[in-house]
Formats: sequence, structure tokens, C-alpha cells
Amino acid sequence: MIDPKPASPAVPAGGKASGKKRRFGGTEAQIRSALKFYKVLAYLTGAMLLLLCAELVARYGFGQYLFAGGTDAATGQPFGFGFAGAEPPAVLGGVNLSVTVLIVHGWMYVVYLMSNFRLWALMRWPFLKLILLALGGVVPFLSFIVEKKVHAEVEAELAAHPQAAQRY
Repeated sequence: MIDPKPASPAVPAGGKASGKKRRFGGTEAQIRSALKFYKVLAYLTGAMLLLLCAELVARYGFGQYLFAGGTDAATGQPFGFGFAGAEPPAVLGGVNLSVTVLIVHGWMYVVYLMSNFRLWALMRWPFLKLILLALGGVVPFLSFIVEKKVHAEVEAELAAHPQAAQRY
């Protein structure tokens, strides 16, 4: 007679089976690609967030906007590049780089969120991990700290489970 065996190995009291392979949502190449994309966006978004903070301090602390080009409203001379008064406008025409920083950071954060979601889905992490990744783009310096920890964690998981990411 054939002895019945359980469909899956018993899980010890600690919660994880020792011989169980880690299940990833993609291949190692896909995970490494997502990790690289996340790393680039984490640094770019973090740098833009720091620039945004400096711009907000200049705007609300000193009443200055960053302009490029245009004409000085008081003298009528061409205005090259620098800070100028916000109210009343000290520069006519030109590009308000303060607003440009706001817009670029906003769109870069959207792409950063997509990179977060891609890595999160491939690694099959809990939802709270996605929230932590997303906070990196809105809390100054956090994206640099979280990126370093996430990068180390992904590398450790890939090294600990080399066969788990091979799907094809």
C-alpha cells in the first residue's frame, strides 16, 4: 500500500520552511533591471527633492524666485541667471526655474513610484514595504537611505535563493 504524504512540507514553528525556495515575481535579470531602474530614480528624485527644499526656503524664507533670462523690471537691463524678487515680479519674461523644479520633481516622483511598484511586485514584498519605498520621494534624504537598504536586501535575497528566480 502507498503511504499518503502531505502536499507541502511541514512548516516549523518559526514560520518559514528551511528548504523552501524564495518565490520571486520574475527572473534574476528582471529583478536586477528593476533594481537598477529604482536606484537611478531614487538618486534623481532625492536630488530633486533637496533642490525643491532649497527652492522653497528661498521662496518662503526670503521671497526670492530663481529666474533664467528675461528683463530686470526695475532697470530694463537683460537678466541672466539668479534670484529675483517674487512680489512684485522683479523679472519680466524669462523662465521661472522655481516653478520648473516643482514640475520636474512632481513628474519624476511619478516615475519613481512606477519603479517602486515594479521592484515591489517582482520581489513580492508586503504592502508596507511599498509605502516605505514611496516615502523616499517625499521625505528629504530618505530616498538615499532606503535605496541603500533595499539594494542590500535584494542582493542578499538573490544570493540566498539563486534557483528561485529562474523561471524560464
